[in-house]
Amino acid sequence: MSDSTEKRGWWGRLTGGLKRTSSALGTALTDLVSKRKLDAAMVEEIEEALIRADLGVAVAGQVAEALGQGRYDKAISADEVKAVLAAEVEKILAPVAKPLTIGGAKPFVLLVIGVNGSGKTTTIGKLASKFLAEGRKVMLAAGDTFRAAAIEQLKIWGTRTGAKVIAGEQGADPAGLVFDAVTAAKAEAADVLIVDTAGRLQNRAELMDELQKVVRVIKKVDAGAPHAVLLVLDATVGQNALSQVEVFGKIAGVTGLAMTKLDGTARGGILVAIAQKFALPIHFIGVGEGVDDLQPFEAKEFAKAIAGIET
Repeated sequence: MSDSTEKRGWWGRLTGGLKRTSSALGTALTDLVSKRKLDAAMVEEIEEALIRADLGVAVAGQVAEALGQGRYDKAISADEVKAVLAAEVEKILAPVAKPLTIGGAKPFVLLVIGVNGSGKTTTIGKLASKFLAEGRKVMLAAGDTFRAAAIEQLKIWGTRTGAKVIAGEQGADPAGLVFDAVTAAKAEAADVLIVDTAGRLQNRAELMDELQKVVRVIKKVDAGAPHAVLLVLDATVGQNALSQVEVFGKIAGVTGLAMTKLDGTARGGILVAIAQKFALPIHFIGVGEGVDDLQPFEAKEFAKAIAGIET
C-alpha cells in the first residue's frame, strides 16, 4: 500500500472517528451563524458551544476572540467559523504534537500507565507491533498483576506480535516482576521493554504507592529508566481526563500522552483542553480497535477533523 493511500485511509478513520465531536460542534455553529450577523452575543454563544464540546474555557475564549476580530456586524458562514476554529486549535496543538522517540538507551524502558478501561493494554500491543515492524527487539512486562485478564491480554498480544512477555501469577508483586523484566531485557539485549501497570484510579492511594515503587525498582536496575512514561487516556471520560493527567504526572512523571477511543465520544475536544493546560507531548491517538488505528499524533489533521473540515 502506498503512503498516500495509507494516509487517506487513516484520514478517513480519523474524520469518521471524530464525527460525533465535529457533528455536535458543526450543528451548533451552523445554527448560530445562519440566523444573524456576528455580534458580541453570538460570539458568546459560540464560546459556550465550544465549552460544551470539552475544548475548555481557555481554548473557547481564544477561538471566540479570534472570531470577533474585524468581523462584527458582518454575516459569517459556518465554514468561516470552522476555518478559524481549526486554525486556533492547530496553534495550540502544534507545539505538543511530538513523536515518541526510542532513544539510545538499550533497553529503552517505556512505562505505560492509566486507569482500567483506558485501552492501556491494547495500546501496548499496538505499540509492540509498530516497534517490531521497525525491526526492533521488543519485550513486554505484565506489571498489572492485580487482574488475571490483563496478564492474559498481554500474553495474547505477545503471541500475536512475537514479542516476548515476562509475566507472573495474578497477585504477584508488581515491582518484583518489573525488576525481573528489566533485568531480562538487559540480558537479552532487547531494544524496547514496554511495561504494563495496574489500572490505578487516582483515589486509590495504595495503588498509587505501588506505581511509585515500580518506578523506584526500575531505577535500581537502570538509573536512567524509565526512559519514557506514557499515560493512556480514554477520550470518553471528558473532563475527568484533566485530573488524571495532573495526578499521574505527580506520581510517575508523565513524559507523553496517548488518547484512545476518540471514535466513541463527542468529547474529542478534551485533547485540546489538555494540550492547552499541560503542554505535555501528545504521541499517539487511537480511533478504533485495529493495530493501524493507533497513529502518531498530527496537529493539523486533528484540528481539521475536529472542526469538520473535509480535505
